[in-house]
Amino acid sequence: MESTIYLIGPRGAGKTTVGKALSLSLNYRFIDTDYWITKKYQQTISSMVEEKGWDFFRQIESEALIQVSQPNQVISTGGGMVLADKNRAYMKTSGVTIYLQASLETLVERLSQDPNEAQRPSLTGKTLVSEMHDVLIKREPLYMQCADIIVDAGLSINEIIAVILAKLAK
Repeated sequence: MESTIYLIGPRGAGKTTVGKALSLSLNYRFIDTDYWITKKYQQTISSMVEEKGWDFFRQIESEALIQVSQPNQVISTGGGMVLADKNRAYMKTSGVTIYLQASLETLVERLSQDPNEAQRPSLTGKTLVSEMHDVLIKREPLYMQCADIIVDAGLSINEIIAVILAKLAK
């Protein structure tokens, strides 16, 4: 199989962790779009959003998606990558998109343990529970629309990789 694999889902779903493990299993290169953006622009996402706004960030996020996409790569996307129609269409037509679906409880627990606010800025200024609830309501239909494969992100990393590999083999 020679393909680009996109991992989508909200922040805290495990896209980076799963992406690294999956890329090793497939002998693919791993790219995290948020990390790529921070290296290219020499700025954290939080400071970029604070200085230039969400619209600017969403634009460079879309550009990053296209620039990093190549066959034999696992690409961990930012949680909001699916907000742009063009990003969903691009991922749908240029590779396999895997949605790491996580419950509100799982996301809140993970983000509370590792907030990493420089990489995961608050979207609304609300409490973590309220914000993640709102994010899931808004984005769940977009993740579902875009997904070729849906995996329960509450599973262990080994179980997630096994499910993905089995579904990719079909």
